[in-house]
Amino acid sequence: MFTHRNAMPRLAPKLAELTSQVLFDDVWRRPGLSPRERSLATIAALIGQARPHALDFHLRRGLENGLSAEELGELLTHLAFYVGWPSATAALEQLDAVLTPQAE
Repeated sequence: MFTHRNAMPRLAPKLAELTSQVLFDDVWRRPGLSPRERSLATIAALIGQARPHALDFHLRRGLENGLSAEELGELLTHLAFYVGWPSATAALEQLDAVLTPQAE
């Protein structure tokens, strides 16, 4: 989620603990929604709130949770009408960056 993954445990260890234990080990594993459904909801919320820093992490997580590039593109198209074109197109740029392998 963070550019510098060590920043949270180093600067806010309790926040790191809550993120790991409560958010990802409890909330994300509750039986009411699948990880795939939780990813859809989370990505939609992050786009609607214009949270690009967290969006990169959750786009990748969404792909890991079974969302396809086509589904994410469709989600962005749908959200453009609800959160605005600029938010949706900015998210599209992030999705493209996530899907495009980086040259080494």
